[in-house]
Amino acid sequence: MTETKDEFKNHTLIKSFNSKSKYVITKLTPILGYTRQTLKKRFDDLKIEKIISNFTININPNILPINLKYVLLEIKTNPNEPQLLENLLKISQLKVLDGILGEYSLFALLIFHSSEEYYQVLSTIDKIMAQSHFKKYHIIETIKVFKTNGIELDDNEIDSNFEVDSIDHVILKILQENQNLKPISTYEIKDIINDKYKNFLNEMNRQEISQSTIHNRIKKLEKKNVILNYTLNFCPKKIGFRGKYLVRIKPKDPSKYNEIALNLEKNSYITDLFRIGQQHGLFAIVRVKKVENYAEFIKELYQTDEIEDTFTSFVLDELKTYTNFIIY
Repeated sequence: MTETKDEFKNHTLIKSFNSKSKYVITKLTPILGYTRQTLKKRFDDLKIEKIISNFTININPNILPINLKYVLLEIKTNPNEPQLLENLLKISQLKVLDGILGEYSLFALLIFHSSEEYYQVLSTIDKIMAQSHFKKYHIIETIKVFKTNGIELDDNEIDSNFEVDSIDHVILKILQENQNLKPISTYEIKDIINDKYKNFLNEMNRQEISQSTIHNRIKKLEKKNVILNYTLNFCPKKIGFRGKYLVRIKPKDPSKYNEIALNLEKNSYITDLFRIGQQHGLFAIVRVKKVENYAEFIKELYQTDEIEDTFTSFVLDELKTYTNFIIY
């Protein structure tokens, strides 16, 4: 079997595991044309080849009462500072770390659940950078998230009457971070909470959280668009996505930022789109299968006659990935 055919089969398999609700393997096997045994072997092979890593979820950043805080970070460093890289990778809120071409050689995406958490980690970053050679880094706070991992947030509005509480946050964290290549069950979530979150349970004056409570809460989190989707983390290059670009976009008319962003979020090449408080006020992460696709993207961008300028950084190396974007 050729590499192209392998990539197509893997592409199709991974794409099928992107769902608004939790996967039901027995329903997917006839659609994919696999038996349960064949599907398990395919998953084992993809894991061994490091094409896939684990199941996860994407969480709506616009949750109430406090939105998730997305922060972009650019760092100037050099290959002789491996300790800096190691220290950054220890930060649990770090979702993406890329080596990029340009003055700043590292790009990071961090996600925080509160302002307190953000300032604590910012202090840690300050200490890490104080030990670096250049001591040069740039923090970009996002004003609004329009798209995350290929999901258009304009189509996934949060119910303004629904607030996520501390128990919901724990359940979401487990769904996002504690799954492997078998989707986690509500019974397993219950065991994790009762085993690893004892201090949390004590603070809540609870002995445990029941399986039925967890099940009902997850269903509500799905219904209220807090859980955006269930998906697989995968290696983009191994299923045909050769290029990743970070693009800053400046419109001709600053009053049209929102209008332009809502149009851009429909572009399948853009996996993540943010409004930032800078001259180039839109920041996009673009994934393409070949360089020609990126040339098409930029050409179409300027043909709208809405864009004055763009600035592109090419990603050389994905050092830490959180890649489960919707595959086109």
